[in-house]
Amino acid sequence: MTPRTSSKDKPKAVAENTDDQPGTFFNRELSWLEFNARVLEEACDGTVQLAERLKFQAIVANNLDEFFMVRVAGLKQLVAGGVHDVNADGMLPAEQLARISVRAHDMVRALYQNWRSDIAPKLAHKAGIVLVRPDELTLEQRTALEARFTRDVWPVLTPLAVDQGHPFPALRNRSLNLAILLHKERQRVARRPTIFAVVQVPGVLARLVEVEPAAEGQAAFILLEDLIAMHVGGLFPGFRVVGCSPFRVTRNFDLSIDEDEADDLLKTIQRELRKRERGQAVRLEVASDAPDELETFLRGALRLDSADVYRVDGPLRLSDLNSLGSHPQMRDFHDEPFAPQLVPQLHEGQFFKALAERDVLLHHPYESFDHVVDFVGEAADDPDVLAIKQTLYRTSADSPVISALIRAAENGKQVTAVVEIKARFDEGRNIAWARVLEESGVHVVYGLVGFKTHCKVALVVRRERGIIRRYVHLSTGNYNPATARTYGDISYLTAREDFADDAGALFNLITGYSAPPSWKRFAVAPLGLKERIIELIARESGFGAKGRIIAKMNALVDPDVIRALYRASQAKVRIDLLVRGICCLQPGIPGQSENIRVTSTVDRFLEHARIFFFEAGGKQEMYLSSADWMPRNFVRRVEVMFPIDDEVLRGRILNEILATQLADNVRARVLLPDGTYQRAVPDKDAPRVRSQERFIAIARKRAQEIAAPRAQEDAPSGGTVFTLAHPVAARPPGPEPVLGVTPTPVLVS
Repeated sequence: MTPRTSSKDKPKAVAENTDDQPGTFFNRELSWLEFNARVLEEACDGTVQLAERLKFQAIVANNLDEFFMVRVAGLKQLVAGGVHDVNADGMLPAEQLARISVRAHDMVRALYQNWRSDIAPKLAHKAGIVLVRPDELTLEQRTALEARFTRDVWPVLTPLAVDQGHPFPALRNRSLNLAILLHKERQRVARRPTIFAVVQVPGVLARLVEVEPAAEGQAAFILLEDLIAMHVGGLFPGFRVVGCSPFRVTRNFDLSIDEDEADDLLKTIQRELRKRERGQAVRLEVASDAPDELETFLRGALRLDSADVYRVDGPLRLSDLNSLGSHPQMRDFHDEPFAPQLVPQLHEGQFFKALAERDVLLHHPYESFDHVVDFVGEAADDPDVLAIKQTLYRTSADSPVISALIRAAENGKQVTAVVEIKARFDEGRNIAWARVLEESGVHVVYGLVGFKTHCKVALVVRRERGIIRRYVHLSTGNYNPATARTYGDISYLTAREDFADDAGALFNLITGYSAPPSWKRFAVAPLGLKERIIELIARESGFGAKGRIIAKMNALVDPDVIRALYRASQAKVRIDLLVRGICCLQPGIPGQSENIRVTSTVDRFLEHARIFFFEAGGKQEMYLSSADWMPRNFVRRVEVMFPIDDEVLRGRILNEILATQLADNVRARVLLPDGTYQRAVPDKDAPRVRSQERFIAIARKRAQEIAAPRAQEDAPSGGTVFTLAHPVAARPPGPEPVLGVTPTPVLVS
């Protein structure tokens, strides 16, 4: 494989030369905004628990931040660079920015309307949690807050004047600030000039300040910026405050790295991390009642257009309010508690013995990620283990996986960790872990130049009775115990020799550029994964109406893959796509995609698994992958797709996971031909199916049955296992799909 220079994961400065036809693809950026709108629907849904609505509100706000920092920033660079190439959807960069602005402004208005009219009143009336404005404080509360301000806040503040001698400050990305308008006292002029100043809201202090005394049964808070605004005049003696408004700047936050020119990639990324905190501004958020003069001043200082300004009627950085969900008075307003279930055979610490007998499949978060941690931990402590090799894309701050790798190195094992230090927003953490690992004797590799190592693979080499045996873990998600409790992913563990051969070859590729002439079981990007997927789709087209494709992923963007799906639809292949986020494919278009159904599920857990099923003329092939069907995954990342050969495991994925999600008529939305999403409507008298509820019930029931063997009982309410012979609700008009799946018993694996 020839190394490539780095390529940013955002709109390209030079568009690819394609023969795309306008009108056959949805725009990538607008499709992403529609995904965020589906998350916003959850925040607005009165049937969702109040604490969960706070969570979804925070997700929407954070998602928008990242969207502007990367996607909008990239489009702005294209416009500034005079790039006029069109995407597959036929839209110019400037057109995309204009459409994005309209949709994003509507979304922000809806987000804050929901906060003001629904969530905030319910917090007050149901949980007794109130957010108090300064003019609502009693004299006693004001006195107590003034003492607290003087003691805890005042010493941290730094007033920053803006004039000829004081340039506009280089404010950090997404930081909260107060813009101050001042008039000099006793200045004898007919029209006193306005002086501007900025006070940064300290990020080291809690955003929510408790107000005491509060009414009985209440927990009252005031925003830190409101507390500062109440006393801001004291920071500018000799001046009168005539305006004070909170504002927030979002900046271009992507890294700009030429890896071929970087002598020390680690130091280069660290330098870029410091620079990007003060990158070019791309969005200004300001209070809705801010004076026009103040907005004009800020726009000029930040070099932004009026379309880049978002006036909001409510607290800036709404994601901070998610912390209210953990308040003791919110304990009755959460989803039912759920602890990921342990699989008894693995819980006994007999990992290698279990894997020597059969493959293991874990469905997270319903089945515990602790088993994956135990796999690495047992390998670290096992005297018969000789080597461990593992990729690390994202992990937690207190990662037990990394602790196990360190312990393994200290125990004298050969340990290799491929740490992706270009994982966006986790670069700093990964750099810190890389140094800790190196200091402990782990051989750390930063991946291939120009590519992100996004695949999730661990390989354990063990000596057993004088013979070398290898064990492999592959996953659709990260080695992160924290997100594994909230992300829907699949882990696969095996001792199959052909899988171990491919895993070993993959690590040799990453560490030494030695690509094998062919792969036994893996399909690897950028060495043919895209071509393999198109080949599988094309093969299914050959079966015509007997063909069947079910693909679950986070995003579907690649134009060539979408065209292959269109051709399969035209050949009468029945296609179900479970696409959580971006989908550039237009379903339900006569003569193009009338046999394609696209659904998106947004619920308690983030759908993150990538699963691809092909009927294959009755062979029923199943694949798992770390890759979405996007150009970046096919071209700019190291990814792995692998088959599930075990018939029982394949049946479990097909009839338990995919079929249940296809039957979801509570949290699923169906993509319509015009690009809008509509909640799935169950057939008359059809049972209520919320797939994630069913997965919880299935996991609990399975764990109980294995822990205490007994006669098979009927599944509990909510624990039905579906097969693909089950009717699929809310299909678009057209012939019913020919599912052709023989139900397979769901067994523990």
